[in-house]
Amino acid sequence: MTRVSIIGLGWLGKPLATILQKEGFEVKGSSTSPEKVAVLQSQGIKAFQFQLNPYPQGLGYHTLFFDTDILFVNIPPKSRTMPETFHPEQIKFLKELIVQARVQKVIYVSSTSVYPDHCQLAKEEDVLDEDNTGNRSLLAAEKLLAKDRTYDLSIIRYGGLLGVDRIPGRYFSGKENVDGNAPVNYIHQEDAVNVAYWIIVKQLWNETFNAVAPLHPTRKEVFEKNAADLGFPPPKSYASSSGPWKEIAADKILTTGFRFKFSDPLDFSYSLQ
Repeated sequence: MTRVSIIGLGWLGKPLATILQKEGFEVKGSSTSPEKVAVLQSQGIKAFQFQLNPYPQGLGYHTLFFDTDILFVNIPPKSRTMPETFHPEQIKFLKELIVQARVQKVIYVSSTSVYPDHCQLAKEEDVLDEDNTGNRSLLAAEKLLAKDRTYDLSIIRYGGLLGVDRIPGRYFSGKENVDGNAPVNYIHQEDAVNVAYWIIVKQLWNETFNAVAPLHPTRKEVFEKNAADLGFPPPKSYASSSGPWKEIAADKILTTGFRFKFSDPLDFSYSLQ
């Protein structure tokens, strides 16, 4: 039985754990909150308290949580509240734990924000460095994990994680001078989970994949449809011109045989509850 440990049993990690358990994997997960750990354990999930501040803290993670075949690393970089050096420091400490535990395979959750906004089509083979990246913190973390490693590593660069209770149009409801012309780079929660599961079961190691819906309507099209479908006000006004943008290519994951359930962000399913 393949063992998978998931750092971060939240909006993405918990449904991934559910699918893996259903398909016969042995799953362990972590949360930073002892209260949430207790809830997860009551739901039959082997959960541990673990966090990186940026050094490791928690209970039972040394001998149990990191005793795994695959480690799924889903750590929000806290870029709005912490300096850009914080997340790479977290990953530096995490890598030491990975090497010490002799974990063989790692999936790192990154973001398409690593690509700059140069009004271009962005692909995995684009050469990124600290001078041209759109997110220095995440790119530095990717490079730290990739350098001098003793494990297989695949990186998933997710677009905007939406669907279910995350409704893009709601964030801009009633606002003025909204940029509506840029193409969106979104992925529905179900597809985000399924991409991770696909990489694991198809053993797509030592690769970097963009994970975004293949179609890219404009922000205005998405916001207006959300408002019409779900009954809240659209933005009051839109900017006359678009700011910098990028369109993220999904071709590489498609060439592996993966198929999106929600190829078009205009068709994403949502819930107001």
